Amino acid sequence: MNLALLSAFIPTFFFVSITPGMCMTLAMTLGMTIGVKRALWMMLGELVGVATVAILSAIGVAALLLNYPNVFMVLKYIGGAYLAFVGLQMWLSKGKMAIKMDSEGAKPASRLDLMSQGFVTAIANPKGWAFFVALLPPFLDANQPLTSQLIVLISIILTLELSCLLIYAAGGRTLKSILMKSGNVRIMNRIAGTLMIGVGAWLAAG
Repeated sequence: MNLALLSAFIPTFFFVSITPGMCMTLAMTLGMTIGVKRALWMMLGELVGVATVAILSAIGVAALLLNYPNVFMVLKYIGGAYLAFVGLQMWLSKGKMAIKMDSEGAKPASRLDLMSQGFVTAIANPKGWAFFVALLPPFLDANQPLTSQLIVLISIILTLELSCLLIYAAGGRTLKSILMKSGNVRIMNRIAGTLMIGVGAWLAAG
């Protein structure tokens, strides 16, 4: 791997990852409602989605898909509507994602539910595909084996992405701790629900 390219790639991608976006907002919301530990399942799905987008972008499939935007339409609208529906339930203090009082024995969201949220959010955003199409090629050295370079770059991408997701999820947990002092669970659910609805609308309008 070209060290000069690598030294430029790491801060570039970290800056892009740490910037507030759909996935980071989702991580913060889940950190607030279900905690960082359970939010790791969403992060796993999101990382699989990011890796998928990065690989397809590197081999040129993304460039082809971006020429046919209708490919994304159904997926992003369904994904956006699903996230908005979950957010509405949270706003109403209902559903698997809402913050519950200790006395309430509601069934929590499954691992598959959480992984699906992360995966759909990562792959259904055309802007994410366009970003990788623009970002990866300049950091690939034509004189070096492509496969080994992709392994290194995608490993770095996933490490930085996970770090940023954890930062946002921890921020959501801290926000929950502050709001819990008021004892008003409904307000916390409405804040989290509004954020989730915003992520859904953001995804659908991307």
